[in-house]
Amino acid sequence: MNAIRTLCFATAALSSYAALFYRLSQARRSWRDGAYRALIATLLLQCLTFTMGAVAMGGGSFLGVGNLAILIMHLAAVAFCVAAQIILLRWAATDEAAARGTRYWLVTGIVLDVLLTALFFLADGPGRPTSDFDGTSRPLLLTYLLVFVVSQAVPCVTIYRQCGPYARMTDNASLRQALRMLSVAAVVLFLYCTARTVNILTAATGVDIGAWKLASNVFSATGIVILSLSLINSLWGPPVSRLKEWARSYRAYRALHPLWRDLYESSPDIALEPPGASVSDLNYRLHRRVVEIRDGWRDLRPYIDRETNTADGANGEAGEELRQAFAEAAQIRQALQAKRTGTVPDHSKDAGDFDDRDTDNFVAEVAWLTQVAAAYSKLGKAS
Repeated sequence: MNAIRTLCFATAALSSYAALFYRLSQARRSWRDGAYRALIATLLLQCLTFTMGAVAMGGGSFLGVGNLAILIMHLAAVAFCVAAQIILLRWAATDEAAARGTRYWLVTGIVLDVLLTALFFLADGPGRPTSDFDGTSRPLLLTYLLVFVVSQAVPCVTIYRQCGPYARMTDNASLRQALRMLSVAAVVLFLYCTARTVNILTAATGVDIGAWKLASNVFSATGIVILSLSLINSLWGPPVSRLKEWARSYRAYRALHPLWRDLYESSPDIALEPPGASVSDLNYRLHRRVVEIRDGWRDLRPYIDRETNTADGANGEAGEELRQAFAEAAQIRQALQAKRTGTVPDHSKDAGDFDDRDTDNFVAEVAWLTQVAAAYSKLGKAS
């Protein structure tokens, strides 16, 4: 069990040091920014917290004082939570509100650290077995542990409540992503506080919950990894965004294939280049696929019957846009069949546009054609 707890502390510490070193690499151009300095202070405290946690797992004394590593870990954790609150204020609040909130949290952090230090020595913390800090029935030490847990739980709640509104307020996509991840980290760390409280109270009452004691360590390590990632999102955020955009484009490219294939077979001249399976230049290929679908669609205009029954396939409660997608898909399917047989309908749709669905940007165009392609494939399976 101690090996798993040590691994959790080590994981949290390594993620903290990775975030710290990355942010320190930006010191030359960012040091004058107060929010940057607060971030560095937060990461230093985060590193200290979990380094001391790993040291404490070795038991014994630190600098000649018994359980001092545990006390330093707890004091650093309080300061770390205060610093995290200050970062959030500097990210999202006005200068006046940030200054006022900073003073409040600094005073709160100092009071809590003084209280924890006093309780630690009044409860004879240096002379107690290390296991007592997992939970004990001794009143002063129990109070110390519960005060520490509350000092961690309250910031989790306030950070979670603030991150949502702040994320909706900002126009900075990178900051919005960081705030959302910070809110997730706050939830996971609140679960740590809950699990830690259960551990303390069950130990105080003599109840052994076995391996479930490790839940607090797992929640703590997971929450700190998420928090560290949120603080360095400028490193991994853009590549992940590009990967997500590529995946969306690839799904759209594949979804458009059945519709494009049938239009290409009907009008091979729409293709600028011979068809291929490569997606090495996906953005270009997706643009070409959209253009070629539109060109093939236009070639079908003399064969599109405006009287085609377009109701089949759409759910009776479907929205207007989905109904329109099924209408277009049904007319395309009918027109392809008419072109193969050389039948020109009496009410051909050889003028006008695409039922007012000529979109004014490429993203909307892809979204619309994907709906039409999906309806087209569904109608093909039903026929």
